[in-house]
Amino acid sequence: MKTIKIILVVLAILVIALAGFYAYYGGFKKINISVSKTGGDILIYEEIQGDYKQSGVIMDKIYYALLNEDNIETFKGFGLYFDNPQKVEKSKLRSEAGCILEKKDIDKLPILENKYTVRTFPEKEYLITEFPYKGKMSIFLGIMKVYPALNKFSKLNGYKEDSPVMELYDVPNNKILYRKEMIKE
Repeated sequence: MKTIKIILVVLAILVIALAGFYAYYGGFKKINISVSKTGGDILIYEEIQGDYKQSGVIMDKIYYALLNEDNIETFKGFGLYFDNPQKVEKSKLRSEAGCILEKKDIDKLPILENKYTVRTFPEKEYLITEFPYKGKMSIFLGIMKVYPALNKFSKLNGYKEDSPVMELYDVPNNKILYRKEMIKE
């Protein structure tokens, strides 16, 4: 009888710990989707073909190049994902990853355009939502929670489910912003 009580206590502690972990990384966060005009950001990035897991490495590469070579600190990274990984072979996935240039550094744009791939993210209406950012686990939970919600919203409102999505990592504000293109079916 004593052994059963110990096992139950250990299981209860484990369940509480897992629920706390899940809550901390945003697992219980309700996903609210809206339509909003946004964009206009200056993107410094690299194009990627292949596994989306490469995005983080590219973001870091560009962040440190800007910081160490150009004396520019950025506070937002991004990944722009063009294909649905459930429908496109991993080696053929297309994405862009990099950093968003802060407004205070816009005057350095002519120099940066000679060293990096640079463009302005179009300003228009997107489906948008956000998710807490507290580390890599937040990214995985965001993928599991946000993409199904965006796709459901898209389907219900007559938009393509497989349109490009930008994940914008707003480090100072501890959140991931998602922008999904609104392309009519």
